[in-house]
Amino acid sequence: MNYNGLLLTLPKEIKLFLAIFIFVLSIGFYTGLFFVKQTGSHQPQGVEQTYLGNEDKPDAEVMKFKKSEREMLTIVHTHILSMSMIFFLAGSVLLFAKLNKRLKFFLILEPFFSTLLTFGGLYLLWNGILWMKYVVIFSGTLMTLTYTVSIGIILTQLYAKKKLTIHFDKFPTHLPALFV
Repeated sequence: MNYNGLLLTLPKEIKLFLAIFIFVLSIGFYTGLFFVKQTGSHQPQGVEQTYLGNEDKPDAEVMKFKKSEREMLTIVHTHILSMSMIFFLAGSVLLFAKLNKRLKFFLILEPFFSTLLTFGGLYLLWNGILWMKYVVIFSGTLMTLTYTVSIGIILTQLYAKKKLTIHFDKFPTHLPALFV
């Protein structure tokens, strides 16, 4: 069965349903990013202080204490489960977009790896592996960029007319082995 481009051929009622779903899903996703920015966890030092505390710094603007193991397990557990569902649902819609197969599967699979690196990295940071804060920021940024590109492609194709030529399938086929 050829499902590449099926998104372009759906009836307008289904397209509207999917567009509203993706829009609301994205509001939830991006609200989480605003929370990260509010806590200062979008910078290496902020990530470290959010999870390891800063009580040893008397001049800290906001006093933070090291998270307990229970708090860390709750954060890791809930985020991995919820992010997996977000990416499963968005990826399920992206499967039907007209797109180069390699690019499509990169956009579908990458957020799952970034989820593990981001939240597994937070747990390892909490356990004292301080350089993981850089992995957390890199993987979180990559996850966000991948999600944003995926949602952009989905919404573009949901609003496209059937006869519109989408050039997303012109992605280079000579990608590094990582994407194969």
